[in-house]
Amino acid sequence: TWAGNAIAFPVNVPKDEWERWYAVPATGGTPVRLTTTDGLIEDATSVAWSRDGGRTMYYTTNAGDIERRHIWAVPSDGASPPVRISSGDGVETHPQPLASGRQVAVLYFGARTPASVALVPASGGAPRIIYPTLPRDFPTSAHVTPEIVKTRAEDGLEISNQLFLPRDLKPGEKRPAIVFVHGGPRRQMLPAYHYMQFYHWSYAANQWLADQGYVVLSINYRRGVGYGKSFRDAPNARDRGNSEYLDVVAGAKYLQQRPDVDAARVGIWGLSYGGLLAAQALARHSDIFVAGVDMAGVHHYDYALDSTSSGFRSAAIGAIDTWKSPVFLVHGDDDRNVDFAQTVGLVQLLRARNVYHELMVVPDDLHESMLHANWIDTFDRMGVFLKRFVWNRETPPALR
Repeated sequence: TWAGNAIAFPVNVPKDEWERWYAVPATGGTPVRLTTTDGLIEDATSVAWSRDGGRTMYYTTNAGDIERRHIWAVPSDGASPPVRISSGDGVETHPQPLASGRQVAVLYFGARTPASVALVPASGGAPRIIYPTLPRDFPTSAHVTPEIVKTRAEDGLEISNQLFLPRDLKPGEKRPAIVFVHGGPRRQMLPAYHYMQFYHWSYAANQWLADQGYVVLSINYRRGVGYGKSFRDAPNARDRGNSEYLDVVAGAKYLQQRPDVDAARVGIWGLSYGGLLAAQALARHSDIFVAGVDMAGVHHYDYALDSTSSGFRSAAIGAIDTWKSPVFLVHGDDDRNVDFAQTVGLVQLLRARNVYHELMVVPDDLHESMLHANWIDTFDRMGVFLKRFVWNRETPPALR
């Protein structure tokens, strides 16, 4: 990118935990590191240039506040270090400097405020929301502010999570709990509405579950982003051992040990890679997870038939004989990300073992439904299913 009198570019520096941008004078010379901050700079939407020929670089990062995103600014010649310009405890992304040079437009997300357009002073300050004005019936007061809690997996890795506690939770009560596992896996869930579409919805769904009385834990398991490249590229993951599942178990056990959680009523839900992990949880630990919701999950890596292979043993089908808990399966039959056959095959295995399941096939729909009405239907059915088999701990009817 032409930036002032320099050319700026991203660099993947070997052995560096974070993404970097450098600049080199257009006339030639030694490259200068612009982003001396240690934090994630996710993609092209994270960077923008001032309207005076690009003399200032504005970027989104979680530097200094690893659980969120804020806007930072640095001269494109690297003459001075970066400074954070957006303040507060929200999330700011997608910076767009205005022509005046005095303000930067951003997308803003809060713990109780969904996606909004805000203005941040270029000199630094709190975001000022300019759109939209939420209607009076928006349930702002029904939201809770998630707490950041740390868990430690069996192999010692520390994991960051968001905990949603019901507003009406009383001392001495024990509530059912729900684990949420995101997809990707290269994602990071935040203690606020998310800047990606599905996770914006799933954050709202977790707030909705907490409003119904569940204790909800959203897990930022290994292989996600935001905690450095070593965390993102953690070994023995996916079909090479599924080490990320250790983080899911650690989160569930954390919930079971809380005095406000009924250890016998823990459920799980997720979509895509989250569906994959939800299925693994039900297959491997039906003694922990009493029920779950698996949306468009992967259950069989590469359709390997060798039961001794790492891919087979790392997938849900590798533990299918110990799957006892009921599951609600959701999948669009025109999914372009996860083969619909992944769910078709799993259903056959569950039927053969008399495992209770409910199946929602969304005709002519994709990995994530494009229709609002479908999501309303899906989440409504999910709520009913979790009420039956987690909250009420109902014994599932026999399939035969």
